[in-house]
Amino acid sequence: MKIATFNINGIRARIDALPEWLDAAAPDVVLLQEIKSQDADFPHALFRDRGYFVETHGQKGFNGVAILSRLPLDDVTRGLPGDDTDEQARWIEATVTGKCTVRLCALYLPNGNPAPGPKFDYKLAWMARMKARARALLAEECPVVMGGDYNVIPQAEDAARPEAWVRDALFLPESRAAFRRIVHLGYTDAFRARDPRPGQYTFWDYQAGSWPRNNGIRIDHLLLSPQAADRLVDAGIDRAVRGGDKPSDHVPVWIDLDA
Repeated sequence: MKIATFNINGIRARIDALPEWLDAAAPDVVLLQEIKSQDADFPHALFRDRGYFVETHGQKGFNGVAILSRLPLDDVTRGLPGDDTDEQARWIEATVTGKCTVRLCALYLPNGNPAPGPKFDYKLAWMARMKARARALLAEECPVVMGGDYNVIPQAEDAARPEAWVRDALFLPESRAAFRRIVHLGYTDAFRARDPRPGQYTFWDYQAGSWPRNNGIRIDHLLLSPQAADRLVDAGIDRAVRGGDKPSDHVPVWIDLDA
């Protein structure tokens, strides 16, 4: 079962690039972030015509997450538990059932800049809520995949120029520690489990020639529960997508699970 995560930075802007990648990569499941679309405005038919079931948690002009799956999606829930006042569309869960039953979580973790400040406080509070949900999912003892744009650079080797990020919310010690607390519950960073090399990135800014100079960072992650990690066959980054026509500033990250 091939599961990918992809921050598309606007479904309208990626209306051609996303289907092109889907046709070439043929993932079974895709976790999307930053769809920047309300549910009713999402182009469901475009993906249903390709054989995908579609579930969205959208928001007008900002944020928004979605799950595309070739297998039916059950028990769909929207929104990260723990704060009934949080109106930002950043979390959607569903169970995909086939040869392998997996609980899927598509997430778009807050950026947190400028830091310090209210946005950084929101980021850390959101990560604390995510940790609580991640612990609850582990208690169910089933394969869990939490994939998305985490807006966290875990280690210095996950940035081409780590010194440029030392004051950024993506790389501040508090963000990285919050990420580690989630991982240390018992989750596996799927890509790093397969590829420990530095210089492997998932995001390149549109500005200052970041893509041609490979001035990137790794902030898109797939975390696996022990039951999912035991099934991990391979993982990778579809880096070439960034060089395509009208690309997102992120690229897909994928895993292959033994079903």
